[in-house]
Amino acid sequence: MTDGPRFDRRFRDTLETLLVWRRDVRRFKTEPLPDGLIEDLLRLAALSPSVGNAQPWRFVTVDDQARRDAVIANFERANADALADYEGDKADIYAGLKLAGLKEAPVHLAVYCDETSELGFGLGRKTMPEMLAYSVVGAVTTLWLAARAHGVGLGWVSILDPDEVDKTLDVPDGWKLVGYLCLGYPVEEHTTPELVRAGWQERVDISEFILKR
Repeated sequence: MTDGPRFDRRFRDTLETLLVWRRDVRRFKTEPLPDGLIEDLLRLAALSPSVGNAQPWRFVTVDDQARRDAVIANFERANADALADYEGDKADIYAGLKLAGLKEAPVHLAVYCDETSELGFGLGRKTMPEMLAYSVVGAVTTLWLAARAHGVGLGWVSILDPDEVDKTLDVPDGWKLVGYLCLGYPVEEHTTPELVRAGWQERVDISEFILKR
């Protein structure tokens, strides 16, 4: 048996700083990332836990400009439709929000869950099959933190029609879109979420979300 590492107070403080500075980035520089960095970040993302060791994450790097343009058009339609759901002050705030960095970000990355893979042999999924997708979400979180540690921002774009994205990217049947991500160096950095700064909603204290039994 090998002794595990000892994480001291300094490391824990640094980890908390990383968590604080991990933000959903929408404003990117167009500067490309160094060669090999995305591959290194995806290697770290794949260290995430997965139900039954299923490793269901599938990553699609979107480099083709025509495909990127199709995703941008998809976002613009979905965003206009979402805006129509709001009225008054909320509509005004929503209209002023920058909700994606699709045009500026040097890296587009679609993250899928392979629901057809036999890896893991179904372990841990009989009563909660959604654990497969949750495993992919965990990998995205790991990727987010790893990117931040390299000074790279990540933005998760959810205002999209996933079926259209599937067609645009021509992915295999049985793959379910979990996240469409933008990565690049941020134009500006903040510890406060952009939606708070824009007046959309304040953060809620964690004590409000803890139920004791």
